[in-house]
Amino acid sequence: MSDELLALAADLQRRGEPFALATVVRCERPTSAKPGAKALIRPDGTISGWVGGACAEPVVLREALAALRDGQPRLIGLVGDGERGPGRTEGMLEFPMTCHSGGTLEVYVEPYLPKPLLVLVGHGPVVETLATLGGAAGHSVRLLRGAPLREGLAAHELTRRAAVVVATHGDFDEEALAWILESEAGYVSLVASRRRAAVILERLRQRGVPADRLGRLKAPAGLDIGAVTPEEIAVSILAEIIQHGRSEKGPAAEPGSAVAAAAAAEARDPICGMSVDVAMAAHRSEVSGRLVYFCCRACKDTFDRDPGRHLAGLGG
Repeated sequence: MSDELLALAADLQRRGEPFALATVVRCERPTSAKPGAKALIRPDGTISGWVGGACAEPVVLREALAALRDGQPRLIGLVGDGERGPGRTEGMLEFPMTCHSGGTLEVYVEPYLPKPLLVLVGHGPVVETLATLGGAAGHSVRLLRGAPLREGLAAHELTRRAAVVVATHGDFDEEALAWILESEAGYVSLVASRRRAAVILERLRQRGVPADRLGRLKAPAGLDIGAVTPEEIAVSILAEIIQHGRSEKGPAAEPGSAVAAAAAAEARDPICGMSVDVAMAAHRSEVSGRLVYFCCRACKDTFDRDPGRHLAGLGG
């Protein structure tokens, strides 16, 4: 199973599709999963592989989707009754696992995200240097030097993780920017002097580009580091792109994406206290017109035996 999962992971990486890999690194009996057990989680919540039963899987799924949103790995501990105590690993995210008779699982969850896209529109030494630096900094670099520009831009998915730099030196700055600002590209900039940048901005307003879209444009491109040479200007632009990417919240979650949707609503299991993804919950009960969600069948059965008692603990 591990070989199949790793082959799937390699294939997803080649296609530039995000996923998270969860690996059991330690356990305390009794647990059904053993060290080395793996699961691959995709942004739509699909799980391939296995790292535990009904109590472990919802927590691993939720944390994997969170890792895809923030791009950060995490070590999670699912701690059985009577197993919690001082001295556990620093930095571990602990969750109760009370749906069985005991045991503890420690699972490492690591996100694998495609390289952020850097589209360079135009030509010249700034573009050439930026292409080299961007590739070295881990970006997937695409060069668009001229017509057909719109078709070239349409060939790339300009999401919030994409950065676009326009440096056509007056050849078709306005047309390029008008098209690019219609996209969801997270960073858009223009290589130009302050005076020419102001002229381009005014012309874009006259073309009817909305103010909120214009507000996303960095013109002139780059941080103010006193850059003079093309190489220094390229460094200042890449620094600005990195700064923008690091300051973005949830870099892996695009508006309307499956990852964002999966994180939109959670409920607390009234029996074990786990957070349950509402959209993916397989077990639920309805009491007095209210839906209650559970991490597993055992928690649902416990609740259904005396719903009034447990419902009071959920509050509003």
